[in-house]
Amino acid sequence: MRPLILLDVDGPLSPWAAPRHAKPAGYVEQALRLSRWSRKRLRIWLDPAHGPRLLALAGSADAELAWATSWEHRANRWIGPAIGLPPLPVIEFPGPSPTWKFGQVARFAAGRPLAWFDDDFDLFPEARDAFLDRRTGSATELIPVDAHTGLTDEHFGRLERWLRDRV
Repeated sequence: MRPLILLDVDGPLSPWAAPRHAKPAGYVEQALRLSRWSRKRLRIWLDPAHGPRLLALAGSADAELAWATSWEHRANRWIGPAIGLPPLPVIEFPGPSPTWKFGQVARFAAGRPLAWFDDDFDLFPEARDAFLDRRTGSATELIPVDAHTGLTDEHFGRLERWLRDRV
């Protein structure tokens, strides 16, 4: 089965917790107007090198990239183009709950090998552990990302090693 690489936006791709005066290297400020009815813009940092790097890693292992973010389909409209990603499959979440991502990700992954970048794994340790227990027999790599730094070379290296072990 083709491995999955799941991407969260806030934290991994957009280091929302970084101090305003300490933008991580490589990140560029983006001003996104999320509604055509509003003049207000959301300012986030994104690294345009992340898209090509993710595509290269996914391509080297015949893996599929997908969004696992509260941005849902908006990630394909605003985040993907800003970092050079084509439209990706989107995991839809029915609404916030204490464990809101794990169930939907489990259904979407359905036994496929899975690497997942997110900054929230430790917020819900019981749900995380139950998710991992249910995935016994399916290679799973949860890659926690600090929302102060976003994705780093270390995270990409961890994904690369995991993918290499799957191929």
